[in-house]
Amino acid sequence: MLTPRRALATGAVALAAFSLQPTAPAAAQPVPFTGPGRVVGGNRAAEGEFPFVVRLSTGCDGALYKKDVVLTAAHCVGETRNETRITVTAGSVDLQSSKAVSTHSTKVFEAPGYWGWGKDWALIKLAKPFDLPTLPIVTNGNYDKGNFTIVGWGDDGSGDQQRYLRKATVPFIDDATCKKEYGVNFVPSDEICAGFLGGHVNTCPGDSGGPMFRKDDSGKWIEVGIVSWGSGCSAPGYPGVYTQVSHFAADIARAASSF
Repeated sequence: MLTPRRALATGAVALAAFSLQPTAPAAAQPVPFTGPGRVVGGNRAAEGEFPFVVRLSTGCDGALYKKDVVLTAAHCVGETRNETRITVTAGSVDLQSSKAVSTHSTKVFEAPGYWGWGKDWALIKLAKPFDLPTLPIVTNGNYDKGNFTIVGWGDDGSGDQQRYLRKATVPFIDDATCKKEYGVNFVPSDEICAGFLGGHVNTCPGDSGGPMFRKDDSGKWIEVGIVSWGSGCSAPGYPGVYTQVSHFAADIARAASSF
């Protein structure tokens, strides 16, 4: 089935975000794969390796667009509003580490026109800035190909989220191939696909909203995608679908400046 890359978390905020996910149109069923439901095929990230990645109390991930603004997926947070109930944690790959620090949200901005497919991005304004590096986003499509890094604290197959951040590398999948697999559910203007058609390496529930990123020409990390949805977890033939950040870069910058 078509699966948003998040797990259902407790609390009113998480329930509200979960309820926004529409019933998917009919699609071909993937070959079953019973591997672990995390950043499958990856490894534990090293401490300090990706300091811009954050964990949300809604059961999703995100990245620091600014020190006090998180870029994540729309389906993780819900409609634009004042919102103080989302807790954002950063500072360590280990969510239980004494190095991990948390703050809460003050506002949420949902991408205009989001209804469940495409336009899956959102911003969270934080009550206090993190003293951590931010992750720049692409402003054009020059970096929308190649190999990408994916990360997340997603479900490990037990129904629980991971304590430690995991990482993996996935290649770009062209629009035609992704459209062949997902049909009308895939929105080429808004989304980008990545993964292995043989399966076994992908993001899964609980990884939603996290960044997909790569190095730019100067060797610095830059965000090209936001974990959005897919069919199953690393199922053969079904790559992950990510919000194409380059398409929304100007809108994201405009919205962030309005906070």
